[in-house]
Formats: sequence, structure tokens, C-alpha cells
Amino acid sequence: MLYLRLLKESFLFAWQAIVTNKLRTFLSLLGVMVGIFVITCVFTLVDSMEDNLKSTFSIINDDVLFVQIMPWGPEADGEYKWWEYFQRLQPTIRDKDALEERMVNAAAVAFQTGTMGRAERGSNTMESAQIAGVSKDYEKCITINIDQGRYITDIEFQGGRPVAVIGADVADMLFPNGNAIGNDMKVKGLKVTVVGTFKREGVSLFSDGFDQIVMLPAKFSNRIINVRNADASILVKAGEGVSMDMLKDEVIQNFRSVRKVRPKEDNDFAVNQMDSLTAFLDSIFASLEIGGWFIGGFAILVGCFSIANIMFVSVRERTRIIGIQKALGSKNAFILGQFLFESIALCVFGALMALGLIWIVILIVNLADIGFTLGMHFNRFFIAMVIAVVSGLIAGIAPAVKAARMDPVEAMRG
Repeated sequence: MLYLRLLKESFLFAWQAIVTNKLRTFLSLLGVMVGIFVITCVFTLVDSMEDNLKSTFSIINDDVLFVQIMPWGPEADGEYKWWEYFQRLQPTIRDKDALEERMVNAAAVAFQTGTMGRAERGSNTMESAQIAGVSKDYEKCITINIDQGRYITDIEFQGGRPVAVIGADVADMLFPNGNAIGNDMKVKGLKVTVVGTFKREGVSLFSDGFDQIVMLPAKFSNRIINVRNADASILVKAGEGVSMDMLKDEVIQNFRSVRKVRPKEDNDFAVNQMDSLTAFLDSIFASLEIGGWFIGGFAILVGCFSIANIMFVSVRERTRIIGIQKALGSKNAFILGQFLFESIALCVFGALMALGLIWIVILIVNLADIGFTLGMHFNRFFIAMVIAVVSGLIAGIAPAVKAARMDPVEAMRG
């Protein structure tokens, strides 16, 4: 009962301080509020970017390697020699075929390349469609979601038939009446027949998914895509029970043979996997979080001084009340806890105000539909509350100790 009474009275004192001196209290809480707002905003932005990126990469299976000219992050020596990577030759479909013949531990080997170009049908035109050329078994390496029609068949891949699977945006723009399947369209001047459409994935800040894509058999797309000047990849999916390290070693060994790289020469290609990209992105997000802590920490420090100042004022204003409480038998711990709780309550009010502002920002951004969805994880709310409590303890300890050590007689005289 004593502790409940302590909590109740301390809360009432804190609330009275806020209501009685609104401007002074608001200015005192501003530092803590800004600090928690900055830190939580950075956390929210980082978490949202990570979630959006993971949803973008969700179509890529974790057991797939990508043979490309450029690595997805710094190599083992910590350097990123982009000027050397640009001089490498892009993988070709012949390289893919030669690698596939040598692989033992691969469940599937596929090729992909792409460029931007015009897609049209009659008077309907899409100037910047994403034109992709892929080979057989591509759907085994990348998640494919067909909405209408079908995917490209093995015979169409092998024969380089002029067929296409198009994204939802392409279908809406070129076939507004919804009759895409079985009809013809032109891709960079060449006629192709639409055999299927992809499910709509929605636009994000990082990718449009397959919504604006025109997917063609690679043996046909080489008529409109210059593979030497376009980004290309060979995708290798691990067989059942094969570790990624084992598969990577086999890919490097065999592709060096395909490229005729001499034993003492460095690889003229890179073998990428999702784990390395995820680790690289995690390091970037960690740096952003550290920056948020650094900037927000200064604001919280200023806020702690402000809270300490208002608590010293509160102690001075309630000196007579403290003397009466001690004269009636209140222990020093009671007085100490009363002011500490008041300080914590003030900081918690500031944290709740900051979180309220963040929720307003999240609501505005999500309603604006800019292709980037914000969301705050529950653990970030918990961290904000912990920061508020710790800030309240730090800011209130000196005023609380001063109040607890007051002589009751001198306090009542004061």
C-alpha cells in the first residue's frame, strides 16, 4: 500500500507540475522528446528500409548463386575495385551452357540479362519497359507468380520463340481491355506473342518487381539485347543437401575453366549470394543506427539537464511540503522515490509525445503512397520507454537526493 501511495502521489505531483507550468514543462521536455524522436525515427527508417529490401529480395531463393562481373559488396581484402570490374566480360548464354555441363552439385543453372526499351501495341506505348532475356530453369531459381496464361515452355526456350510473359503495368498500358493473352505486341520493333502475365507486386522505393517487365526467351532476346553491354548473370541453384560453400567452390573452379583463367590469375568474375548482400546491408543499417544514437544522444543529454533543472525548481517550490512529510515520519527513501518517479514520469510524457509524432509521420508517409512503407517495430517502442526511464533516473537523482537530505525543521521554516 505504501508503494502504491508513493506512485499515486508522485504521479499527481508530476501531473500538477505539467498542468501548472505548461510552457516551462514543455520546454524542459523538448530535449528528451527531440532526442527520442530522432533515435526512434532513425530506427523506424532503418527497419522499414530493411523490411522493404527483404520483401524485394524475397523472390530470390537463398540457395542460389549469381555469377556476375561485379561483387555485391567489398571482397575479402576489403576493397571494391569497380574500375577493374567494369573491364570484365559479361557472362553469356554460351558460358551458362558450358558451366551447366560441368556442374555436379547444381539442381538448376539459368541465364538472365536485361535492358530498357520500348514496348508497344498499336497506339499504346511504354517507353521504359524492363526487357529481360532468361533461359530454361530460370523459374527454379527465382520465384515466378503467373496471374493469367502460362510461363514460357522448354521448347520455346530452346527454339528462341518470339513469346513473352509481361508484367501487370505493361499489360494495363498496352492491353487496357484485358485481352493480353494470345495477342501480339512489339518489343524494340520485334513482334512477340504474349503467353502470360505476372501477378501485380506493387511499386516500392527499391524495385518495381515484375510489374514493368517483358520477359523473353534468352535465345530470342539476343536479337534486341547486346549482352556485352547489358548486365547479365548466371544463376546456379544448389542441389539437395549441397552446402552453399561447396557449391560456390565448384562454381568458381568450373567457371575458371570455362573462362580459361590461368592458375595464377585472379578470377575475372564474381560469385554472389544473398548472405553476402544481407551482411553488407546489415553493416550499412548498423552504421545508420549508430548515427541515430549519436545525434539523438546529444538531444537527450540536453533534455536531461532541462529535466534536472525543472526538478530542482520543483524541490524549491515544495520545500515546506517536504518538511511536513518528514516531520510526519516520511523516510528519506520515500522522498527520494517521490522525486525520482516524478522525473521519470516527465520523461515518459516526453517519450509518449515523441512516439505520437512518429505515428503521425508514419501515417502521412503511408497515406502518401510514395512506394515506401514505414512501420515501427514493437521493440523500438520498448527501447524508447527504456531510454525515457533511464533519462528520468539520471536527471532526477541529484534533485531527489537534495530533497531527501533536507532537515525537516529547516524545510518547514523555508
